[in-house]
Amino acid sequence: MRLPVHNFNAGPTVLPKAVLQKVQAELMDYLGTGMSIMEMSHRSTVFDDLMVKVDGDLRRLLEIPQNYKTLFLQGGASLQFSMVPMNLLPLDGSADYIVNGVWGEKAVKEAQKVGSVHLVASTKRQNFDRVPERDLMSFDSHAGYVHFTSNETIQGVQWPMEPDVPAEIPLICDMSSDILSRPIDVSKYGLIYAGAQKNAGPAGVTMVIIREDLLGSVPNDLATMLDYRLQAEKKSLINTPPSFAIYVLGLVLGWLLDLGGLPAISRLNQQKAILLYDVIDTSEGFYRGHAQSDSRSLMNVTFRLETTELEESFAKEALAQGMVGLKGHRSVGGLRASIYNACPLESVETLATFMKDFQGKYA
Repeated sequence: MRLPVHNFNAGPTVLPKAVLQKVQAELMDYLGTGMSIMEMSHRSTVFDDLMVKVDGDLRRLLEIPQNYKTLFLQGGASLQFSMVPMNLLPLDGSADYIVNGVWGEKAVKEAQKVGSVHLVASTKRQNFDRVPERDLMSFDSHAGYVHFTSNETIQGVQWPMEPDVPAEIPLICDMSSDILSRPIDVSKYGLIYAGAQKNAGPAGVTMVIIREDLLGSVPNDLATMLDYRLQAEKKSLINTPPSFAIYVLGLVLGWLLDLGGLPAISRLNQQKAILLYDVIDTSEGFYRGHAQSDSRSLMNVTFRLETTELEESFAKEALAQGMVGLKGHRSVGGLRASIYNACPLESVETLATFMKDFQGKYA
């Protein structure tokens, strides 16, 4: 008999079972149209109704103020590394970047191709084991914006709350791996972007939430598809959108609302993370967590064992028991359990029990 799969992949990753069942039921016939959502025109009334509902549910979950536009784009968060500076970095100015992991570094690299970047702080010397200390960050009062990554999947480092930046400077955040995992105050941000494939849906759609006044700063000579202002004017329909990914995103938003919204999923995510961190903290050094305790991610639990051989045995034996995706990122090694919104508590409990048994076997 096939073992149940416990999916700890970092992305694309586990989707809610109820969502997958809904997709399966509607795959051949969406709302009695006789067509799959993948087959119908994105200019149809049916698809327009879907877009309105997805937008409304996202706004409801995040309590997005009326003076913000929501966009559903393609190209992933990686394209946003370029789109943000192309749209918002002044030609004669610079932007502030805070770096606490690999994805923040990648964002800086792309922004430097567009204009001037000021590195406010980086924890690279500490091997990205924490977010920068607040009293060590100095911002440029004339910066076009401040950019940070709220959760770094590779190192397992997460901001407990957004950095405190000068009120007049727009705060930009890559929330690809923790959006919709906890309540946030959207009004503190100028722009939020996030690929869907961690917490919100399948790969293929990227959410962008932008304050309307920032659209007035967009240059007039940008390529059409890279222009936030045009995308907002056309309601993300300049070209054919990633219709199937948007549809599944909408189902995930509905699932979250049925659970009780972001406060409810936040409590569950904290419960899951505590289970694993408790095993690490009580292992007497058998498991060594990468992130400092005040910067630990609730989404990606990263840890090491004494040798790479032992880590390989851990991943191999876990896989034999149905736990997939536990190897750390190829750039850093080690082990990583990604426990996003849809990762069931049962899967985390199974992993915690396995970790204790593995320690008893090899300690």
